[in-house]
Amino acid sequence: MEIQGSAALVTGAASGLGAATAKRLADAGATVFGIDLQQSIDKAGDSVPAGVTLVPADVTSDAEVKAAVDRVVESGVPLRIVVNCAGVGWAGRILSKHGPHDLELFRTVITVNLLGTFNVMRLAADAISRTETVDETGQRGVVVNTASVAAFEGQIGQIAYSASKGGVAGMTVPAARDLAKFGIRVDTIAPGIIDTPMLAGVTDEYRAGLEAGVPFPSRLGRPDEYAQLVQMIVEHDYLNGEVIRMDGALRMAPR
Repeated sequence: MEIQGSAALVTGAASGLGAATAKRLADAGATVFGIDLQQSIDKAGDSVPAGVTLVPADVTSDAEVKAAVDRVVESGVPLRIVVNCAGVGWAGRILSKHGPHDLELFRTVITVNLLGTFNVMRLAADAISRTETVDETGQRGVVVNTASVAAFEGQIGQIAYSASKGGVAGMTVPAARDLAKFGIRVDTIAPGIIDTPMLAGVTDEYRAGLEAGVPFPSRLGRPDEYAQLVQMIVEHDYLNGEVIRMDGALRMAPR
């Protein structure tokens, strides 16, 4: 899939993985539209890279995501690349000294991480399906979703997060099969511990402990490494229906 001359839709694009991915795709020649909440866009301020347009939208909203996709289509540049980075990661145990896990917290994590990913994928795929094919195989586009190593080795307190990311990983093969006849590939990245704004408030001691738990290289992953993998997936036309771990061989301990 050629990045140059394509439009890309990236969720969670105002910071972290989404921001790094939006920049990488724009630098490679894509016209990038980034979805994020208005408050996140406001925080991004003037740091938005050239070639990236941030669009306020809630990934869980049918109407708002449809409007964002329509804006991409109206740009006249064919939508061919979709990257789902938006997500939340609040913690809570099934049962703790405070009682059972808050049901609304669980529902919110599932709604944002899993339903939001599905919502963007279904609406963007519909738009991609109406574009011209780009080669003799009938290829039209690619969707890259974001799971987590917590989908496979969730830690204590990650029940909601692990369930949501396990759902994203579980969608990969059926989504690839559903969209195959439209020439749309679907792959998922499962990152380990990435140095994003979510970790901005941790102490140096805590950060060092996280890094020590990664076999090699013993450090946190970088958002630009995630973006690099996204670009590779987009450009590798035979990668489809795959969940790729990007974690330095990390296997999460119980806590």
